[in-house]
Amino acid sequence: MSTGLRRFREPAPEVGKPRERCCELCAEPIGERHAHVVDVGSRALMCACHGCHLLFTTEGAAMGRFLAVPDRHLYAPRLALSEGDWEELQIPVRMAFLFHNSALGRTVALYPSPGGATESELPMETWERVLAANPALADVRPDVEALLVDRGRDGFVCHLVPIDACYELVGLVRTRWKGFDGGREAWEAIDSFFADLRRRGRVVGVAGGDRD
Repeated sequence: MSTGLRRFREPAPEVGKPRERCCELCAEPIGERHAHVVDVGSRALMCACHGCHLLFTTEGAAMGRFLAVPDRHLYAPRLALSEGDWEELQIPVRMAFLFHNSALGRTVALYPSPGGATESELPMETWERVLAANPALADVRPDVEALLVDRGRDGFVCHLVPIDACYELVGLVRTRWKGFDGGREAWEAIDSFFADLRRRGRVVGVAGGDRD
């Protein structure tokens, strides 16, 4: 497991014992808040300095092995997704993220769990129908962006987010979840996570067009 993923999946270091972070590509020291690069073949999420991240924003850099994770956030508060669609997608929980995995050549669905990111079978015909019904979200970029779907009381919402945001949520669930239902602390942290995504996201897929 790369240190990029470990950042999201392990508890923070003890107070008074700061852990220096370095770029996993050039070893340059970096801060707590930094960019990420995806190793497409191994699916490793790597911490990157500004220079290395910028290098891999160029199409074809390193023959496509490494891709810079962008910082695009979109928010669809009324996703065109029915309860029947959700059942057909065979996702057994409230929230899941979906992205195109180039190494596998297909879209995969994963959901946060106390044990980490768990993959769910994804019927492609159903998913393609859902994407067609939500064109504002259809240009999600392979490997580096994902559609994070949350099933609420009033229907489904969706966030188009950088892939590292999804693993941040996975780490949050893994480290905070207690007992069968997660516990108040975990759900407060999850609600705060989604509130932050709503603040950062440009709203799409609403009547009257998009808005900033």
